[in-house]
Amino acid sequence: MTLRRAPRSIALAATAVIGALALSACGGASSARGSDGKLDVVASFYPMEFLAAQIGGEHVKITDLTAAGVEPHELELTAKQVGAVQKADAVLYLKGLQPTVDQAVGQSHSKHLVDAAAAGPLVDHHLDEGTEEGDGHHHEGPAGDPHIWLDPTRYAAVARSVGAEFAKADPEHATEYARNTDDLVNKLTALDQQFQDGLRNATTRTFVTSHAAFGYLAEHYGLTQVAINGVDPEAEPTPARLAEVQKAARDNGATTIFFETLVSPKLADTVAKDLGLKTAVLDPLEGIKPPAGGAAADDYLTIMKQNLANLQAALGATS
Repeated sequence: MTLRRAPRSIALAATAVIGALALSACGGASSARGSDGKLDVVASFYPMEFLAAQIGGEHVKITDLTAAGVEPHELELTAKQVGAVQKADAVLYLKGLQPTVDQAVGQSHSKHLVDAAAAGPLVDHHLDEGTEEGDGHHHEGPAGDPHIWLDPTRYAAVARSVGAEFAKADPEHATEYARNTDDLVNKLTALDQQFQDGLRNATTRTFVTSHAAFGYLAEHYGLTQVAINGVDPEAEPTPARLAEVQKAARDNGATTIFFETLVSPKLADTVAKDLGLKTAVLDPLEGIKPPAGGAAADDYLTIMKQNLANLQAALGATS
């Protein structure tokens, strides 16, 4: 994700911060809970919003800075959004992932900040290798792969951090936050076991994806991720990288090239066509598209289970 340079985004955020500071100075400091009695929570993107909703339940009012169906890598905050961050009772984000959010958090009055990246050390999965941006230049961002939510065990650690911070911000409902946290952690533990069992007998353990978002998932379940692109799902891979991917796919008996929901599948389609392979979705859960035609909305758990089914089909694993 966003390890890339983003000077324009930061400049826009800085302008927004100045405007929001003026507004907040007139409004005074925020209370521990909003006027409606709910904890005012700002989440930077979907994985943080899901935790806030699951753990906070009816006691929180959530603002998600990244709208549904919007790719979060290049988020640029409006002055209103910066003001929301500054005045929130609690802010959930992942430091280094979205520079404009980091800028706003730096000006926030909230005492209750949850940085998902602080729940465990980030790992370098060589996300920039083989793309036009993987050229040795310095890129803004976290010192490692930010996609920790794709390993349910790491995501559970973030959930516990959120539950603990909500209890501090709103002690009156601490018992409910603790219960909701335990319930969610239990669901994530069960999901982890489903992945362990479902991938145990895979005939190949290498999968090819358009975006290097699945390093933690691969590491945790003993798989190998071969990514066409690095941190930026829309970057152009070098010819050398494309040749490496094609060789890895052939050598490891790949059947499928995975693409994601919020980015054009054109590159994955091209690589798959060249190799005579299928394409399928492996969703990095950076954001969720709104459901069509009144269908029930998916969430982290349902999409991760679909990811498992798609991996099983591609890797020759049986339940």
